[in-house]
Amino acid sequence: MLYIYDKKNLIHKKMSILKVAGGVLAVGAVASTVAYYTGVTHGFENLSDVEKAIVIKKTDEFEKQKLVEMLKDLNVKFPYIVMAQSIQETGHWKSGIFLENHNLFGMKEAQRRITTAEGTNRNHAYYNHWRESVYDYAFYQCRYLNGIHTESDYFTYLGASYAEDSSYVERLKKVIEKEGLKELFK
Repeated sequence: MLYIYDKKNLIHKKMSILKVAGGVLAVGAVASTVAYYTGVTHGFENLSDVEKAIVIKKTDEFEKQKLVEMLKDLNVKFPYIVMAQSIQETGHWKSGIFLENHNLFGMKEAQRRITTAEGTNRNHAYYNHWRESVYDYAFYQCRYLNGIHTESDYFTYLGASYAEDSSYVERLKKVIEKEGLKELFK
């Protein structure tokens, strides 16, 4: 089942998989047509699959602003808290778990929900791309945080169920304040 977050009512609503698939196909068709007629593919067709993957990956390397935009686009709950988690879990996107596993949130591989993780490395989920980690966190929110509607409840949940460190929530609050994260999502 797919869900979309309704900001007005602060709930996740079920989406028809047919609508999503139709939208994806329509966007793909339009993008392919535009690329063909504008010559975007010129020269790209001569590259090997590995070379194409490198070009695509290099054009979508991690940047803080890209994460902000993605969190907004996905309508994650309390995106400034999620951004603080990313900063906290990765040491400002410098940790080995992030660099090796493309894991922005210190997530473990999910066993009982949909996931975009490819497996486990260094006791954490690993992903093919940093964006997959964000999708996985969004799936996590849909599965476990659907009934949470206030910042206070979100912090309570994180302190009780997400982090092993008892000072985790207080550290997140400090990161939010110091980095001005709420302002990024207004």
